[in-house]
Amino acid sequence: MGQDQAEITRRTAAALDAIQKAFAEGDDAVTLFVSHHLEEIEEAYWQEHAGTPQPTDQQVLDLLVLADHWDEDDEEGIQTFDFTLPADATNYMISVYFTDDGQIESITMES
Repeated sequence: MGQDQAEITRRTAAALDAIQKAFAEGDDAVTLFVSHHLEEIEEAYWQEHAGTPQPTDQQVLDLLVLADHWDEDDEEGIQTFDFTLPADATNYMISVYFTDDGQIESITMES
């Protein structure tokens, strides 16, 4: 695994952990992402992907997948990591922004 891939793996794990913590702390962006999708996505999707027609908030968060990573100057960059639900269920993402030294700067919901 190359250095870039190792850092991508590290940041992906750090971002997912930060999303979980942000939700536990009542972060507006993550809370809105979860509540919006629980209201808008059909039960059949949840049954297929979460194993239940009415998943818990935690089950929605556990489904998040890395959609892309990029930064303003380089589409292959590693400053912004976008997470979404699998199978093109939504055009919304939870974006986690990193500082130049690899620390999490902020978490937002984007479309």
